Amino acid sequence: MNQTLYILIAIVAGVVSGGAASVIYRFSLKSKWENLKHEAENIIEEAKRNSERIKKDASYEAKGILYQARLEAEKEFKDRRGEHLHMEKRLRNREETLERKLDQIERREHDFTRREKDLAQKEKSVQEKEKGITEIVVQQKALLEKISGISTDEARAELLKKVEEDARFESAKLSKRIEDEARESAEKKSKEIISLAVQRYASDYVADATVSAVSLPSDDMKGRIIGREGRNIRALEAATGVDLIVDDTPELITLSTFNPVRREIARLSLERLIADGRIHPARIEEVVEKTRREVEATIKEEGEKAIFDLGLSGIHPELVKLIGRLKYRTSYGQNVLQHSREVAYFAGMMASEIGADVKLARRAGLLHDIGKAVDHEVEGPHQEIGANLAKKYGESDPVVDAIFSHHDGEVKTAEAALVAAGDAISAARPGVRSESIENYLKRLGKLEELAMSYKGVEKCYAIQAGREVRIIVKPEEVTDEASWILSKDLAKKIEAEMTYPGQIKVTVIRENRFVEYAK
Repeated sequence: MNQTLYILIAIVAGVVSGGAASVIYRFSLKSKWENLKHEAENIIEEAKRNSERIKKDASYEAKGILYQARLEAEKEFKDRRGEHLHMEKRLRNREETLERKLDQIERREHDFTRREKDLAQKEKSVQEKEKGITEIVVQQKALLEKISGISTDEARAELLKKVEEDARFESAKLSKRIEDEARESAEKKSKEIISLAVQRYASDYVADATVSAVSLPSDDMKGRIIGREGRNIRALEAATGVDLIVDDTPELITLSTFNPVRREIARLSLERLIADGRIHPARIEEVVEKTRREVEATIKEEGEKAIFDLGLSGIHPELVKLIGRLKYRTSYGQNVLQHSREVAYFAGMMASEIGADVKLARRAGLLHDIGKAVDHEVEGPHQEIGANLAKKYGESDPVVDAIFSHHDGEVKTAEAALVAAGDAISAARPGVRSESIENYLKRLGKLEELAMSYKGVEKCYAIQAGREVRIIVKPEEVTDEASWILSKDLAKKIEAEMTYPGQIKVTVIRENRFVEYAK
């Protein structure tokens, strides 16, 4: 019972406490709701205020943007309007310009039309006049033929002949002027080159003529040289191959042979025998053999020396000997080896001035007269003999051509022309060559004969030792142009028909003299 009571009391207490708790919970919820409601109202009020403020700010900003956009739109409108006005002005100006040009074109067209009509009228008038002139020309032509007695074709032929003569003389004048200008320029340059070469080669020249006579200390020596029954002279002639001429000339014996080396061996041997005094066949053979070896050694040394002095190499030993033999060879009294060295120097110097092959020019210059070393043994011109020898001993074609063409040959290279020029320079210097008076007089006579063979020549004189020929022509028969042609033709004829050292100047003189006397 008590237990039941306790249970009931507990239940009642639980119910009462639960109700109180419910009442308290409800009161608490109500209080929170009021608070929340109040906060919500405050938030709503705040939101309304913010929204009003934002709305006002947005309104102000929108008004500003709208105002700015309006200003920009007005500005753009003004700019566009200005551009339109400018373009309208340009179009108006262009339209006015086109209208003016159109007016000008219309005026020009009108002028052209008027001028075309005038030209048509003038053309018609010209045609009528031309027709009349043609008729007049035909009448005048017939009248002229009747008066002159020659036909039109004959007159045309005569006129063409006259025109041809005039053209020939005019061409001669032009050709002479061009040739004079070219000659003046070329002569100036060539003189500079040649003078420079001559100045640079300043060696003294000695005319080393071959000695053909031996002086004796006394006439008694002639008997000792002849020997008993002529055995000594026969032994000497047999050993040397030279003829000894013993005549009445006091204290002199003459040596005669075409071979200059043999003559030199004979001269040296005879001089040594005379100096030694022992003259008999055995001694003669001994001295001659020794002298021959010495001369051969000298020949080789002279050839090698000439090659070395010119800075050359690779020349065949046989050619070296032939070069040395030129020491004992003369031409017109001029030593051929010295002449060959000069030609080599001159050709090399001129080659250096014009940019040609210096070594080739020197080589060809040294060998150009190599044929003279054996021309007494071989038939033919020395230049042909020399060219064959050079080719035989392995010289190049330009060297062979230069040797072959240095006298009146066809020059194929610049070096060959320089060798020919050097040969003329070396041979033509005053006093370098001796010439017989007979040949000299023949050359002068031939010059005057060739000059007098031309029509219209009145007088001619060979002067300057045959290096110039002056011709006086008849002025009424030979014109100035014909005088120039005569000088050219005579120069070519002299080159073709005569042989001479250096060059010959041809001067043609034409003058008119008018003389009156005051009385």
